[in-house]
Amino acid sequence: MKLEIFKNLQINLLSGLFIFLFFAKCANKELKNLPKVIKDGMVMIPSGDFLMGSSDEQARDDESPIHPVHVNAFWMDQTEVTNFQFKEFIDATGYITTAEKKPNWEELKKELPPDTPKPNDSLLKAASLVFEATDGPVNLNDYGAWWQWKSKASWRYPKGKGSSIENKMDHPVVHISWYDAQAYAAWAGKRLPTEAEWEWAASGGVNKKYPWGDEAVTTGEPKANAWEGSFPYKNTLKDEFFYTAPVGSFKPNPFGLFDMAGNVWEWCSDWYDYTYYESFESQRGNNPQGPEAPYDPYQPYLRQKVMRGGSFLCNDAYCSGYRVASRMKSSPDTGLQHTGFRLVKSIESPSK
Repeated sequence: MKLEIFKNLQINLLSGLFIFLFFAKCANKELKNLPKVIKDGMVMIPSGDFLMGSSDEQARDDESPIHPVHVNAFWMDQTEVTNFQFKEFIDATGYITTAEKKPNWEELKKELPPDTPKPNDSLLKAASLVFEATDGPVNLNDYGAWWQWKSKASWRYPKGKGSSIENKMDHPVVHISWYDAQAYAAWAGKRLPTEAEWEWAASGGVNKKYPWGDEAVTTGEPKANAWEGSFPYKNTLKDEFFYTAPVGSFKPNPFGLFDMAGNVWEWCSDWYDYTYYESFESQRGNNPQGPEAPYDPYQPYLRQKVMRGGSFLCNDAYCSGYRVASRMKSSPDTGLQHTGFRLVKSIESPSK
């Protein structure tokens, strides 16, 4: 009896997904014919239905189960926020980013396992994580092999002391924490996208593996700023960029958005919950806003926010973060050399 009930539940769920996918495809075909609406550097993303998540050979466990989602229309920045734009914010407000502040040990230890020893004071300084290529192959689980904690590294000095953003004002701003992105959003009158909004926007309204389609990132002409070659020691520079690229250097996706894959990881508003998609296993998500609290079984003490889109460091052998469904996470007080953001605005309902 239990087996029959389970089979019936499976059949009903699969039937529901099939019906949803059929009608979503019919509705989303019409999106291709909609004219792009661009205003003040933002693209209007139409409302739509899609299947969120992935089950292909590169999918990770936190990308399943695949589940139907509806997203209302909204505005989204056509590009990632640039150094020029972020400097305008700093000049207007005097804001100091997380990377430019000395870490507070009392706050840090709250998200670490009990009895974690305090690090040397020389490490508790204004700094951020900077990528440095290795001399040869390394264990890809040893992130410390290519990430270096560098004093003075920040949005102003992407590679630490001696570097600058001169002649890179059209590059995405980096070393941005989630809190930094929130502060900029409040100043700009915008907000960070939800994870569902981000995935829908990246898809361009079509059911493809990448923002540009299904063709592998290494096939044909460069499609995104990613790591070509052997990570983290040999980059063939097929796309011509080792670090960040000017925003809009590659073709936009069907919605007219640039760099939804590669260049820099982009913060979302949602807390990261490894099991979040399971809550939608038998129902449709309607403008999901993310879980109420974070959860990561592999880092139970760490509260993390979602990041999407991959970066200039992504490679199929390592993270393939440029897939539309790929999820990443980091603590909201962390900024790295490959982390930036873009913003969205809700579309107000017409008053009655």
